[in-house]
Amino acid sequence: MQEARIPAAQGDMNRPSGVAQYLSPVVQDLVALHVNAKQAHWHVRGANFIGVHEFLDTVVANAQAGADEVAERIVALGLPIDSRIATVAARTTTPELSPGFQQSDVTVREMVAQLDATLATIYRAIEGLEEIDPVSQDIAIAIAQQLDKDRWFLHSHIAEA
Repeated sequence: MQEARIPAAQGDMNRPSGVAQYLSPVVQDLVALHVNAKQAHWHVRGANFIGVHEFLDTVVANAQAGADEVAERIVALGLPIDSRIATVAARTTTPELSPGFQQSDVTVREMVAQLDATLATIYRAIEGLEEIDPVSQDIAIAIAQQLDKDRWFLHSHIAEA
């Protein structure tokens, strides 16, 4: 029986640290997206309330599942991940949400901005992981695909024809 061979990274010869370098910011942005989407969910008001309110739970679930999958990939490669709330608050690229109750159009715009920031981080990871670890890159691609769809669904609440 032939032993399975794990290919070495072509650029950075330390695959785990290379993966963590690109995926740690993804975890931090996904955790921030999860928390901020739940905050927005609780405080949305006005037109399209029920549609936006309920869909934000989908964004929460997708962000949480994505963060879990990415964090577990880093840990599976033998490195820790820091997604403590203070670390996430200090390192996230997501913009700050307005406090308190917001009309649905404001909520949608702010959540689209949250998704845009998170997607930018994920797309940087996808690019950086190409030469380091295709498996980790595939995980990032799948999460980007889901968040692109979430963005489309949210943006459709405010987009003009």
